[in-house]
Amino acid sequence: MLDAERPPLDLLIAAPRGFCAGVDRAIRIVELTIEKCGAPVYVRHEIVHNKYVVDDLKAKGAVFVESLDEVPDGVPVVFSAHGVPKAVPAKASERGLHFLDATCPLVSKVHRQAERLVKDGHHILFIGHGGHPEVVGTFGQVPDGAMTLVETAEDAASILPPAGRPLAYLSQTTLSVDDTAEIIALLRRRFPAIAAPRSEDICYATSNRQAAVKTIAARCDAMLVIGAPNSSNSVRLVEVASRLGTRAKLIESAKDLDLAWLKGVRTLGLSAGASAPEMLLRELIGRLRGHFTVCEREMSGPEETMTFKLPRSLAPA
Repeated sequence: MLDAERPPLDLLIAAPRGFCAGVDRAIRIVELTIEKCGAPVYVRHEIVHNKYVVDDLKAKGAVFVESLDEVPDGVPVVFSAHGVPKAVPAKASERGLHFLDATCPLVSKVHRQAERLVKDGHHILFIGHGGHPEVVGTFGQVPDGAMTLVETAEDAASILPPAGRPLAYLSQTTLSVDDTAEIIALLRRRFPAIAAPRSEDICYATSNRQAAVKTIAARCDAMLVIGAPNSSNSVRLVEVASRLGTRAKLIESAKDLDLAWLKGVRTLGLSAGASAPEMLLRELIGRLRGHFTVCEREMSGPEETMTFKLPRSLAPA
């Protein structure tokens, strides 16, 4: 298509976007385990929620399973970035499996808070999405009945926790900042003595990416977010844009883009969830350049310098 035939399209690209420190660390743990131990290396659950990351690691020798029962004896196993219940490493130890824990340190922080609060006699109201691996893993850090799930503001307004025990709240790290603030405000009104976490549970990367989308969404005719449909933080970015009145859509890659959806769009916002590699964004921009005269503008945002240490067994000498 000749340049004169391509309609103009302004791209406002959110910053920060894409990989966070926890995702980068988890992927590196799998890669280094393959380098050190050789293939295959088993991974319990998707290491992060992104098909392209998972497929790349499969090509390098990773085997993804949902249960330790699928892991044969004598091979390494890595636990995903979302965290696992305590019973999982305990079972791996019983079987003599060599395992590495790629749980994001910010998720591990929530795990330790849950343990401390329950040890101190609190009942925890946990804000999160039922069935998400991070929620399952956090509930698995404490005895059954020690936490109650709060998924919505309606739950917060009606939930009846056990009587006679001090309350505390914690949350999943990848939630909507605004929704969680509403739920917390409701819980505090109903239970004024409820204990708060020592620091914000929603992780820096989730907060930063949502703030970046808020910065550009109102200036766009439409917004595309690259990420997997089972990626909580990616889905939240679409919700953030939609609530600001911007037409928004989640796609996994450039090939999923329906060009008809862009009819009439002159300014398009782009972002990517914390488990989506930058190359997916560049591929999308490349496809857009094949149909539009593109003007790219990367927006300013906070620089993320967070890094997390690798497990000692994989750290460079």
